[in-house]
Amino acid sequence: MLPTLDFLISNTTNISLKNIAQKVKDSERITNDECQILFEQADLPFAGVLANYIREKLHGNKTYFNRNFHIEPTNVCVFSCKFCSYSKLYAQKEEGWELSIDQMLDIVKTYDNKPITEVHIVGGVHPKMNIDYFIELIQKIKAHRPSLHIKGFTAVELDYMFRKAKLTIAQGMKVLNDAGLQSLPGGGAEIFHEDIRSQICADKVSGNGWLQIHEEAHNLGMHSNATMLYGHIEKYEHLVHHMSQLRTLQDKTKGFNTFIPLKFRNSNNDMSHVAESSITEDMRLYAIARIYLDNFPHLKAYWPMLGRQNAQLSLSFGVNDIDGTIDDTTKIYSMAGSEEQTPTMTTEELVMLIKQAKRTPIERDTLYNEINIFE
Repeated sequence: MLPTLDFLISNTTNISLKNIAQKVKDSERITNDECQILFEQADLPFAGVLANYIREKLHGNKTYFNRNFHIEPTNVCVFSCKFCSYSKLYAQKEEGWELSIDQMLDIVKTYDNKPITEVHIVGGVHPKMNIDYFIELIQKIKAHRPSLHIKGFTAVELDYMFRKAKLTIAQGMKVLNDAGLQSLPGGGAEIFHEDIRSQICADKVSGNGWLQIHEEAHNLGMHSNATMLYGHIEKYEHLVHHMSQLRTLQDKTKGFNTFIPLKFRNSNNDMSHVAESSITEDMRLYAIARIYLDNFPHLKAYWPMLGRQNAQLSLSFGVNDIDGTIDDTTKIYSMAGSEEQTPTMTTEELVMLIKQAKRTPIERDTLYNEINIFE
């Protein structure tokens, strides 16, 4: 069992860490420099105690999940990110897939009369799938099932759509929102710092472009998620810089629902020579993110990427959300060598997973309205 926060403050000899722990107890914001100190000096138990204190102060034992499914329109992509195991360049499209609007609508219809609350639509950037194509898709989904929340399109997809349609970010977001798009996922953020971004995903939207798209969505009253790809060639200062950009925007808009650290996986991509982070490093990253991102209400562990048992462990290191039932519809992470090669869990399995960690499972909708409490 981890020690209490008071015990930690009383028995920590490192003055910098002691001061950070006291700030956490007093609900004071830590600085960027103090976040760097946590990465450099805090061991896992120390970071875990602070993160769990914050998690339980915010949410008690509540742990959220939702009932959702994914649609991936295509894995054909005009971009060539070094870490990606999923996409096929447009020139290699015979190795990929491209779904028609009718095929995607058929996927939606398979969930008729099932208590699904969200469809999550993300995929590669296909030059023939333009904004008009996706407007039609969104409208047809909404016409078929008006209550289904549509969360779709990374900032990478949106940036390409808007540029191709010669629309400003504000114009493009308004058109999609009017069609029925309700929130944005957090994908495409990777690492904002240009020193790293130029090496791993040089040809797609910049960090500033990602932030601008999410800010415009927030200005329209839409909520979004934020991600960070960690455990590859970045250094601690790049992680701090990334999270500082998110914290600053959240101060301004209050539009982010949750932060989702995404673990780099090295199978079947151009960065296979880079070793993956250890589970200890994963948990420490989650904990430090919970401590630093004081204005983000939720911290999510995406269980198909992290694995069921590791996602369960993360509930002691600041995490209060383990995403959804997913169904076996997402290939993005399984193709990269994630723990879950067939990422599907029933509601009963998710509830049991959370209860085994001595937490209370809460089914939520996309905006964290509580639907069911599983005592």
